[in-house]
Amino acid sequence: MSSPHSRRIPALIGFIGAAVVAGAIGSWATLENVRTWFPLLQKPAWNPPAWLFAPVWTTLYLLMGVAIWRAWCAGGPAAPRLMRLYFGQLFFNALWSVLFFGLKQPAWALADILVLWGLLVWLQVGLWRHDRLAGALWLPYVLWVSFATALNAAIVRLN
Repeated sequence: MSSPHSRRIPALIGFIGAAVVAGAIGSWATLENVRTWFPLLQKPAWNPPAWLFAPVWTTLYLLMGVAIWRAWCAGGPAAPRLMRLYFGQLFFNALWSVLFFGLKQPAWALADILVLWGLLVWLQVGLWRHDRLAGALWLPYVLWVSFATALNAAIVRLN
C-alpha cells in the first residue's frame, strides 16, 4: 500500500535530511581533530585523498535517502522494520566520527563500524527483497563502509 502522494516529497526530504544531519553531527563534533590529529596518524598507502570524502558522502546521503524513501513509499509489513534499521544505522554512522575523530579512539570506532556494517548488510538484504531499485541504491553505501572498515582496521593496526 503506497503512502499518499502529498506526503511523498516531504518524506523524501526528511529521509535525506536525516542522513545529512547524522553526517553533520559527526563532522561538526570532530572537525578540529580531522585537521590536527588525523594527519599525524600512520595510514595505509591506499588511504583516499581528503578531498574525496565530501563528494562521496554527499552522494551516499542522497542515495541512502532515496533508497529508504522508496521502501517507505512501497509500504507493506517490512517497511516499519526497514525504517527503524535506517534510523538506527544513522546513529552508528554519526557515532563513528565522534569515536574516531572526536575521542581519538580508532579501536572503539572500529567496533562501532562493525556494528554499522552489520546493520547496513541487514538493510541491504531487506531493501533488495522489498524494492530492487532501493537495494541497488543502498549498495554503494555498503561498499563504501566496507572499504572504510578495512581502512579503520588498517589505521588501528598501524598506530
